[in-house]
Amino acid sequence: MINLYQEIADELIPYIKGMGYTHIEVMPVVAHPFTGSWGYQATGFFSIDPRYGNPYQFMSLVDRLHQEGIGIIVDFAPVHFATDSWGLANYDGGYLFEYNNEHRVSQWGSYQFDLGKDPVRSFLMSAVNFFVDYYHADGIRIDAVSNLIFWNGNKNDGRNDGAVEFIKRLNGKMHLYHDQVMMIAEDSSDFPGVTRPTEYDGLGFDYKWDLGWMNDTLKYYALDPIYKKYDHNKLTFSMAYFYSDNFMLPFSHDEVVHGKGTLLNKMWGDYYQKFAFLRNLITYQFAHPGKKLNFMGNEFASFDEWNENKSLPWHLKQFPAHDSISRLYHDLNLIYRAHKAMYYQEHNPERFKWLIVDNNVDSVFAFTRRVDDEILIFIFNMTTNYYDNFGIPVEVEGIYEEIFNSDKDIYGGANQYNGGPINTFYGYLNIKLASMGACIFKLKEKRK
Repeated sequence: MINLYQEIADELIPYIKGMGYTHIEVMPVVAHPFTGSWGYQATGFFSIDPRYGNPYQFMSLVDRLHQEGIGIIVDFAPVHFATDSWGLANYDGGYLFEYNNEHRVSQWGSYQFDLGKDPVRSFLMSAVNFFVDYYHADGIRIDAVSNLIFWNGNKNDGRNDGAVEFIKRLNGKMHLYHDQVMMIAEDSSDFPGVTRPTEYDGLGFDYKWDLGWMNDTLKYYALDPIYKKYDHNKLTFSMAYFYSDNFMLPFSHDEVVHGKGTLLNKMWGDYYQKFAFLRNLITYQFAHPGKKLNFMGNEFASFDEWNENKSLPWHLKQFPAHDSISRLYHDLNLIYRAHKAMYYQEHNPERFKWLIVDNNVDSVFAFTRRVDDEILIFIFNMTTNYYDNFGIPVEVEGIYEEIFNSDKDIYGGANQYNGGPINTFYGYLNIKLASMGACIFKLKEKRK
């Protein structure tokens, strides 16, 4: 009997725990006919897909994750379903689950749920609740929310009021009966109030993927450093709207497939420079306010896109350049979990302040995050220039220690880092700033 969930548990859980991650997110595990859909076009919304095991074996995987303190988030796609005749299509000989008009067929060729019907809403809400009640999922990530909010996912086509009402009901009921479960929106729209509570006319999600941040960030890191000065705002704009919703920062499966290139391939430069900027990018993701999400295998820094027909490229860990990226992820996870300023009240604007925000000439950024007496400073050099003595303005004078530097040799860098503690001088922290480097400083002692 197939029991891939057992195999996954045996190998994955020690790895996830050892890397310092807090949660895993799985693509839809419901029954789906076409493997290439990755579960996003389903036929059975209450059925565990038999390719990997049976329901009890999936329960065992979740239980083992929980025993090790690891949460699980399940992807769910309530927008559409597969057109296969043994599924929901023409279920009673008519259009029971799907629309009976021009909205019946989605942009993916699937059938769209008629979310203006209460029976359809009840069916999908029950399916989501089923994965929490019976499988003890810690979070549900709703796919393609922009396609729920707007017809065809296009704002110009108008708002789908029936689907918006469905989202509000779903999130309202889930929070009523499962107040510890995270409801997460994968939403590319600028619709207001996605994470605002339903009682205040919001959609009621707990978190929203910040796809704008993802797109702007990756475009910026792909630029030749010579031209980055002209797109400086691509890295500063995210904080202008960050407090409007509760955001997550995703580098998901969508970014490493279909010819888009892997994270490493998206970086500007030659072989060494791509790795250096990738280390910088990962550090920036961890430093920026918002929860973090990384697709499996990002930590291997592969040049090859993800392929669902192949295993992840675990063999890359035998090569120092790639294994050092895994070490980088591991250490940043530990820093993230060990320092309250990295996550506590991150949607409170008092916890964040730009220190260097408009230096487009040098393409250097710096900001601080603080909670009570803990003060962290994050500095990013987005060019190949090296600085032996770069001044960072600080809010609090004192002694700072460097707790992380992406240019250390253990991460594949050239060891252009700051050794001992540094005392501020006339309001500035004067540091050695590595080319393409990112570093984190922590206030060790205030000046009396």
